[in-house]
Amino acid sequence: MVSARIRLEDGREAIGWSAEALSAKWFDKNLGLTDNQNHHQLRRSIELAAEAYRASGPQTAYGLFEENYTPLVTACTAEALNPLIASFGMAMLDRAVFDALCRVEAMSFADAMSANLAGIRIGVLTPELAGFDIDAFLASLRPASSIAIRHTVGLVDPLVAADQESGVNDGLPETLSEVIATYGCRYYKIKIGGDPEVDLDRIRRITALLDASGIDYRVTLDGNEQFEDGDSIAAFFAHLSADPALHRFARTILCLEQPIRRDRTLEQPISALAACIPVIINESDGTLDAFPHARSLGYTGVSSKVCKGLYKSILNAGRAQVWNQQEPGRYFLSAEDLTCEPGISLQQDLALVSWLGLPHVEKNAHHFIDGFDNRPQAEAEAFLTAHPDLYHRQDGRVRLRLSRGDAHIGSLSVPGFGAMLSPDVTNLEPMSLAVWP
Repeated sequence: MVSARIRLEDGREAIGWSAEALSAKWFDKNLGLTDNQNHHQLRRSIELAAEAYRASGPQTAYGLFEENYTPLVTACTAEALNPLIASFGMAMLDRAVFDALCRVEAMSFADAMSANLAGIRIGVLTPELAGFDIDAFLASLRPASSIAIRHTVGLVDPLVAADQESGVNDGLPETLSEVIATYGCRYYKIKIGGDPEVDLDRIRRITALLDASGIDYRVTLDGNEQFEDGDSIAAFFAHLSADPALHRFARTILCLEQPIRRDRTLEQPISALAACIPVIINESDGTLDAFPHARSLGYTGVSSKVCKGLYKSILNAGRAQVWNQQEPGRYFLSAEDLTCEPGISLQQDLALVSWLGLPHVEKNAHHFIDGFDNRPQAEAEAFLTAHPDLYHRQDGRVRLRLSRGDAHIGSLSVPGFGAMLSPDVTNLEPMSLAVWP
């Protein structure tokens, strides 16, 4: 968790919050690093961002980001921290700062952002957007009262009971068949591993379950950086499309995420693949210019992840708006997850992607983590009371509430960035100093 205290010109002060799990092997997949070293990389990114933001003079919320973005990427590079890691520290600070600003002005995230309370402007970071009316764009966005949850089906996740020797037995669904029956999700994200025969066999099994459910489902595929080039995965799609058992499944595919290794993605065009399916970047979205670069190679989408940056998502949404004026409906954002746990983390991500107008969002923390299980009971109860549409009590625990695959989020329209509550830090210790490099 990160807290930020801000003071306005008139002397008013407020404290804002952000929260995120420290994830190993996503920001940096170097197998020579331990998970603990990955965590220290992220801590160091937060430290560098905090030092830079504290050293800045009076600024708007966006101005802090704009002023420090390039110097922080440079500082992180000097310490062998890639741009994706650099973005994490800034994302944490930006979210906490904007939360504080929303709180002190008693405005919800959506109202504050649509009024451009952050002071977002088109300038040195996005020169290709010169002339774009950012204020009108922000003012046009409105959040929905609910959003569809896209369930992640991992490479080794059990599909049916026979796929697992023993279960967790905590009352929550464990297999895909149980997830379908319990949550009724209409959207699914299916990971593929790069072995066409294995992938197609698993997709056939998944398709059988989805078809039998009677749900009018849609899917995205996550290539998980498993393919060498666009041609190899285009060949995979040709096999998938030709399989009679997968005809319906093929028609439900919305997009393919990050099929090529991140360090090669922005080196080669994907013309053959792009002719088959819309393709988005995720892990390759390190720098602010990654989406325009990817577009020149045939990619048409980019992920929105609150851990990569609040303002990055907004600027990328603006880019898609501009490009779609030339090629209607071609460019888009896809809301992806990095285990946003219940409370501040989850609610900030949901508030952002709903306001951006994204109809569905990948979410998986509720599947792997038992609600507020690792937080104080009083905090769990407080969030349940404040957000009874988003959470419910089940088997004595406060958990995410899903209704026919949707999360209801009307209660996020409160002063603050998706929440007006503050986390209980009574028994928490200050973040340990990063041991890096």
